[in-house]
Amino acid sequence: MQVAFMGSHAPSRIGDRSTSDVVVRLRTEEARDDWFYCHSHILVEKSKYFADRLSENWPTCQIIDSRNCVEVYCQESDFDHHVNFLRLLYVALDGSSEDIWHGVKNALGILRVAVELGCPQIVTACVYYLEAVPWEEAEEEEILRIIPVMGSKAEPILARLQPVNPSAIRRIFLSAIQFATSSPPLSINDLKNSAQEQIEYMLTEDDDAPLLTADDEIKSFVKESTGGLLTRFNSLLDTLLCKAVESVCESGKLQSFQSHLSDMSWACRILSKLDIMSEFVNNWVDASHKILKVVDQASLEVEIIEIKLKIIEVVAKVLEAIGYGTVILPTAKRLHIVKVWLPFVRVAKPAIDAVSNIDEHAMELKVDGELWQSLESAFVSIILALPSGDQAEILTEWLDNEHIHYPDFTEAFEVWCYRSKVAKRRLADIKGNHGIANRQS
Repeated sequence: MQVAFMGSHAPSRIGDRSTSDVVVRLRTEEARDDWFYCHSHILVEKSKYFADRLSENWPTCQIIDSRNCVEVYCQESDFDHHVNFLRLLYVALDGSSEDIWHGVKNALGILRVAVELGCPQIVTACVYYLEAVPWEEAEEEEILRIIPVMGSKAEPILARLQPVNPSAIRRIFLSAIQFATSSPPLSINDLKNSAQEQIEYMLTEDDDAPLLTADDEIKSFVKESTGGLLTRFNSLLDTLLCKAVESVCESGKLQSFQSHLSDMSWACRILSKLDIMSEFVNNWVDASHKILKVVDQASLEVEIIEIKLKIIEVVAKVLEAIGYGTVILPTAKRLHIVKVWLPFVRVAKPAIDAVSNIDEHAMELKVDGELWQSLESAFVSIILALPSGDQAEILTEWLDNEHIHYPDFTEAFEVWCYRSKVAKRRLADIKGNHGIANRQS
């Protein structure tokens, strides 16, 4: 580090006892006490604190040796920053001295000292450096803790952390949606997945409000974009079903199918957040048989397990939307969705569990238990909303099935038994009350 200061006086160096006319005594509560031989003309020119302390107007200036020694008290954690500050007083800071800061943490410490001791030159140089360099997360938190109380001179450091104009947020969201739903080549899947993650984050309410509030225009754009995704997915299904079994099993074909399913799973989450699931659910119900046919034609076990997992993720969201009344479907379609996907889920769960238990490295095949529980609850809700005769048919098949343990329809069975037992009496009471009411009227 260059420590020479060139000015109207002869070159001076910190620690040069032969030319020093003042001692800066750094002290801490832990009894640390170091002396630094300095030069009053440098201290006075660079620092308001030292200019005041060495001024004739300072109350103790007439005390013997008071002008030859200036005591500075600091915390032990800030001691090195004070030392570096004193050294920097002797450096010509011209904007090209990035190597003198030794990182963000050190620069922040020096900045605090420079603000406290009134050195605008070092403050400006610190701000110039900190505003330009990258920060780690812990450093960013420290910046947020200390910079706002330093006043306007330090504000440029916070420029990258300022809230963004809503119109800019809107533009980047629409661009990201367009890219995330465009089914780009598999070679840039990572970029697409990253965009999808950030879109979901923008719409998520956690400790902070969502970054974007979706109005009708936003929802319309999302529906249009996911509509294009649905169209391409349906076209891919038709293409795969037109090919020979051997062709469908080609790795590239299955990768494309799996990639589209991943997009569909992500689209479900976005559409659920925006409460615009209807078109997606209807499309999935209509395409269900085609999806199962494609899976049946494939034979590569590992890839098929991954594909089944993605299908399970989508089916769970679709069934939730139907089961909890978010999307209203006629009875025939609700019965159809149960009869199509119940057998698939029964067989898929043990297969996915078996592979994920055997392969310790197959983290992508690990399914959160909440997903299976949510899927089971959605099935129960849909079944209980069907006509009682259809419920009886489904429950009979469940009791006879070897996979009776999942999904567990015990709750649906209990409700069906109760409703069936009291049905005649309840309906008779209703009819009786209705007849009395008519006679009285």
